[in-house]
Amino acid sequence: MYRLVRAASESTRRHDIPRPNAYRKPELLARRPNQLWSWDITKLKGPTTWTSFYLYVIIDVFSRYVVGWMIAPRESAALAEELIGVCCAREGIPPGQLTIHADRGSAMTSKDVAALLVDLGVAKSHSRPHMSNDNPFSEAQFKTVKYHPSTPDRFGCIADARAWAQPLVAWYNYAHHHTGLALLTPAPGSAPDCSGRPLIATAAP
Repeated sequence: MYRLVRAASESTRRHDIPRPNAYRKPELLARRPNQLWSWDITKLKGPTTWTSFYLYVIIDVFSRYVVGWMIAPRESAALAEELIGVCCAREGIPPGQLTIHADRGSAMTSKDVAALLVDLGVAKSHSRPHMSNDNPFSEAQFKTVKYHPSTPDRFGCIADARAWAQPLVAWYNYAHHHTGLALLTPAPGSAPDCSGRPLIATAAP
């Protein structure tokens, strides 16, 4: 059988057969604020080995402004749904205006989050599998946050992490001169004293 197949030039190695890629590179373009948001979740080290807190951040791609953030003890689709809902309501997002981009983590691709976006009239966009470059805005924001001088190696408790994040987000929005914005800040004006516009939706421990 194999001799007949080889004679007909129909025998090839399986891994040499090209397979079509069902995933296309997302096209992320924002021409005004609240047109395209990017969000992601990153880990913050807890007080002991194998303990972590989870930082959720939503940024506006046009201005790099942190629209909302949350630090929670776990990664959860329900918490992500809550954060997105709070941010959309606070920004007054009308149906059909906004697209939210994320990678393919379990919280990002959950049915609960997808159903919420449908209810809000918000389009969704996802990175290709295993392609961190498809979500560069959130990745760059996390790098800036984690390399900031105020960021400790570990946090003693979740309250410490939230107390650290509050002024850091204000600094990022109002004082950080972003290279992607011609060294402008995401928000005009000087940084508030953290008593200004609330940016956090705090999940219960």
